[in-house]
Amino acid sequence: MAGVLEKTKEPAIRIEDLWKVYAKNDQDIDVENEDLITELDKSEESVVAVRDLSLTVDPGKVFVVMGLSGSGKSTLIRCIIRLINPTAGKIDIFGQDITKMDKKSLTRFRREQVAMVFQHYGLLPHRTVLQNVLFGLKVKGVNTLDSKERAEVALERVGLTGWENYYPSSLSGGMRQRVGIARAIVMDSPILLMDEPFSGLDPLIRREMQDELIRLQEEMHKTIFFITHDLDEAMRLGDKMAVMKNGNIVQQGSPEEILSDPADEYVARFVQDIRKRIELADKRDSKIESLDIGNKKDKSEQEGKITNVS
Repeated sequence: MAGVLEKTKEPAIRIEDLWKVYAKNDQDIDVENEDLITELDKSEESVVAVRDLSLTVDPGKVFVVMGLSGSGKSTLIRCIIRLINPTAGKIDIFGQDITKMDKKSLTRFRREQVAMVFQHYGLLPHRTVLQNVLFGLKVKGVNTLDSKERAEVALERVGLTGWENYYPSSLSGGMRQRVGIARAIVMDSPILLMDEPFSGLDPLIRREMQDELIRLQEEMHKTIFFITHDLDEAMRLGDKMAVMKNGNIVQQGSPEEILSDPADEYVARFVQDIRKRIELADKRDSKIESLDIGNKKDKSEQEGKITNVS
């Protein structure tokens, strides 16, 4: 199944007109009724978490969704594999409409097509590192010898060879997240969903994990749907990115496009710090270049005087 899906020319992920409303009887809400949506927005008993959202993700690319807390980004990623059922809209994964799958088809789809990395690791504390990585393969029904070899290769890829028999409580935050990534990549699913996986880590460890993900992506070429609230992280990792506000996308494009041409004041506030850093770096580089040219000119004049004296 996985091989057939991966060979199609469809986008890896296509989302059309997606809505998620947290309310009583949320599956019966008419999202086309603007007055009703306005009432739901005003009510303290309901939340319109995702509203009329559409996007596409190309196979083998990293698509980053960023936004402030409450913008709807975590609800969005959970809708993609129906950990949360959307209120309305369509979600295609390699041409298959996930919203129409029955329970059996959805379980099979999750096992074969998607792996997820969570912010808080989601490791089983009573199982060793190797057992945590093996868990998904065991559920999938992979034979023991093959699964052990695959798990050891995955741990080697994330730099955890030698840690197989340790328990999560013995590991640092960065190492636990490496186990989470190993557990995801060992499944060999074409799509990785990553929900703020590095946000709980110290800045230096977060940078290391970003580097690790970049390196792994160069090897694996997975389709990665990555959630973050960190613009620097989005700019480093994303082939394409989208900025969310109030449940919808206010701008999407390459990181460079969003940085150079923000769509509105909301996006401009997001990118202003990076733009300032780039401006300062450009000024510094210009100053260095100017000083370098001046030094070369002075040296040339001094050499000329020496020649004349001679």
